[in-house]
Amino acid sequence: MAKITYIAFDGTPYEIEARDGTSVMENAVRNGVPGIEAECGGACACATCHVYVDEAWVAATGEPEPMEEDMLDFAQDVQPNSRLSCQIRVKPELDGLVVRIPERQG
Repeated sequence: MAKITYIAFDGTPYEIEARDGTSVMENAVRNGVPGIEAECGGACACATCHVYVDEAWVAATGEPEPMEEDMLDFAQDVQPNSRLSCQIRVKPELDGLVVRIPERQG
């Protein structure tokens, strides 16, 4: 299990214990974290689970695959540390991960 902290646009933190192998998006939805809409259910077919990975965690979460990069074109306010949370798999190395949720989703 890894602890993930989601920081809502208003600054409210949500700490979640996440099982390895699940996605950052799945854990947000399952735990009612506001701002993660996940309209496609995690199929990388929308941009409504967009998050900003905290700078300290960018290397650990890795680079987006080409399909994810294409979908990020539909996200609002994309930054260099933008990721789709459905594409970040929880693993022990991500214990303590911090992601920020943008003001609005694609």
